[in-house]
Amino acid sequence: MHYRHLLVATATLTMVATTLGGCSSKKAQATSDNWNTITKEAKKEGKIASVGMPDTWANWIGTWQDIKANYAITHKDTDMPSAQELQKFKTVKGNNAPDIGDVGLNVAPTAVKQKLLMKYKTKYWDQIPSWAKDKDGYWSAGYQGNIVFITDTKNVKAADAPKSWADLAKGNYKVSIGDVSTAAQAQYSVLAAAYANGGSDKDIKPGLSYFAKLHKNKRLSTVDTTIQNLQKGEIQVAVMWDFNALNYAHQIGAKRYKITVPTDGTVASGYTEIINKNAAHPYAAKLARTYILSDQGQINLAKGFARPIRKNVKLPADVKAQLLPESAYKKVFHVADNAAWNQETLKLGQEWKTTVLGAD
Repeated sequence: MHYRHLLVATATLTMVATTLGGCSSKKAQATSDNWNTITKEAKKEGKIASVGMPDTWANWIGTWQDIKANYAITHKDTDMPSAQELQKFKTVKGNNAPDIGDVGLNVAPTAVKQKLLMKYKTKYWDQIPSWAKDKDGYWSAGYQGNIVFITDTKNVKAADAPKSWADLAKGNYKVSIGDVSTAAQAQYSVLAAAYANGGSDKDIKPGLSYFAKLHKNKRLSTVDTTIQNLQKGEIQVAVMWDFNALNYAHQIGAKRYKITVPTDGTVASGYTEIINKNAAHPYAAKLARTYILSDQGQINLAKGFARPIRKNVKLPADVKAQLLPESAYKKVFHVADNAAWNQETLKLGQEWKTTVLGAD
């Protein structure tokens, strides 16, 4: 299981005073974001170190290969969950400091609050929806995902695959959503259920109540939503990001799975590429963020089943065909207040234990 499925989040990470290193980052911050300057200096740096951006997640390898071919910049990644990415940004300085990371959008406000990030908007800033970026330029999402259901038709008849949260509530199969205390995917699953049942990012109770009923009826599975568990047939129906569901189905055998977008409400969110304010290679980080948002960078992500954040990117027909059609996304919600949702996620694990798992 990739660490990318893991969250987040802890506001209790203590701030570490940073007085060492970071000189090159300060220079990069002080320099104009002129593209010619960025490319020239990035080529001089010749390296980029990422965290939480492994080759196989959302086809990151396509982008790293392009950056190497076009700019002679070599790449290395250390895969880790979002909270550890922030800790790395905070504690590792000098030549070993990571340059760029990929975190759940709900984690980004914590990084801003802890003053870990470098501002950089890129030339694509106006093409990124307002819900998917920080107004000051500290972060912006490179790709988005929506919560969907994936049904293993070896375990559940295709005709019984849920098409809505109402269907899911009436089914006779077990439902897996993963660990709500650690997985961003699971947390957004609870949020989607809340939205579909009259709640919001500031009122998660309808989502918790929904899953409490499933638990009470012995329909909530403890099996984690990994590709290995899907392949072994240990999952009947799972709730997850569309790009994970599509990717897993593709790897295992797409005909075995039915993927449906809940018609009574799904939530859209994204993963944001954040630049370390103490990056060892700050220009390469800026170049990478820009490339990720370019047409080819967005196509690379779509090849990995992630939906581009820029709506005006024309995807090749074969790439578009492997995504779910836009018409499937009938009722999509966005988080209205990312800072408020960020705070909710910090206590959601305990609320899950009390309200859902504590339900009779």
